Amino acid sequence: MPKRILTGTVVSDKNDKTIVVKVERKVKHPLYGKIIRRSKKYHAHDEANEFKAGETVRIEETRPISKNKTWKVLERETAAAPAKAKTEDAGAE
Repeated sequence: MPKRILTGTVVSDKNDKTIVVKVERKVKHPLYGKIIRRSKKYHAHDEANEFKAGETVRIEETRPISKNKTWKVLERETAAAPAKAKTEDAGAE
């Protein structure tokens, strides 16, 4: 059976060798027909701790690595957006 590959956004990189990836999908409501977003978080193995929060990555299904980890990171699709610089216009006195 082929391994599933999903694309999502890294929401946490605080654990050692683990990242949390949020994968969103769009589904049609069965009665009303409106397109709604559903999301799920997956724990993925990141051996070198190289992925940071905000990046878009591809993850692949793998053998169980721990209780919650059954995915590993394949590659980075897009880098994280740079953090916005705080503007200090709190009022000139």
